[in-house]
Amino acid sequence: MYLNSAYLNNSHIDFKDKSRPLIVGSCGTYRLDTRPKLPTYRPRGRLDFQIIYVSAGAAHFHFDHPENDTIVTAGNMVLFRPKEFQKYEYYGADKTEVFWVHFTGSNVTNILRSYGIQDDMRVFFVGSSLEYKRVFKKMISELQRCQKDYEELLSVLLRYLLILIHRQLTKQHVLKNEYLDSEMDLAAQYFNDNYHSDLKIEEYAASRGMSVSWFIRNFKEYAKVTPLQYIVSLRISNAQFLLETTTYTVAEIGHIVGYENPLYFSRIFHKQKGFSPSEYRKQATKK
Repeated sequence: MYLNSAYLNNSHIDFKDKSRPLIVGSCGTYRLDTRPKLPTYRPRGRLDFQIIYVSAGAAHFHFDHPENDTIVTAGNMVLFRPKEFQKYEYYGADKTEVFWVHFTGSNVTNILRSYGIQDDMRVFFVGSSLEYKRVFKKMISELQRCQKDYEELLSVLLRYLLILIHRQLTKQHVLKNEYLDSEMDLAAQYFNDNYHSDLKIEEYAASRGMSVSWFIRNFKEYAKVTPLQYIVSLRISNAQFLLETTTYTVAEIGHIVGYENPLYFSRIFHKQKGFSPSEYRKQATKK
């Protein structure tokens, strides 16, 4: 079993606090692979709100009554409100992984409504995304390290999570195709990780079993730009950073971001930014 959690003021006691609109009290993650069962039973619930994200496997929830058994699978989130009956189990056989956050505040209900989470919503499908896990892990880290302004950042991260949920809940039906969203997420991440390499859209599409035209059309709907435009944007954006912060030559920077030919790099940069790389560097150093 893997556990990683963090608590405000290192206190495991749940609390209600209306001094600010939104306050994160605790967060964490569980992953079961060795222990057979991890049960939770709170007949009187808690004083705060809780969101549980089932990122892998499944979890068993007994809403309202111990005898009820609802299996919640990966890609779903569960919301418990203050004083709601809580009984649920995670089983090692299901290879369950969950992330959770407890929160309170003076305006939580209205904040949830503003992000599309209505009062009668208990389980909602949000899909499987590494971004959800990244946000939860960042919250855990911030609450463990307690750096300057960490409480404010925690509320910002929670709002960001709610924004991601809201976007998923309000997507048009055609965009709710989990396979399509997953494939475009993978493509965007692959381009981000490999933009400096000699990427070929045709080869990537073929590696995922997609036709080039289908991939380009759906990626453009997902990212609002074509795959090639997306890659060029990544390269130029990173080239800007290097021009502003390093002493590498223009040719070296072009090579770093994926352009072997420095003249071609300069031409692309000028087309995107209206300046040559050298001119851009001069402008940047004057600021």
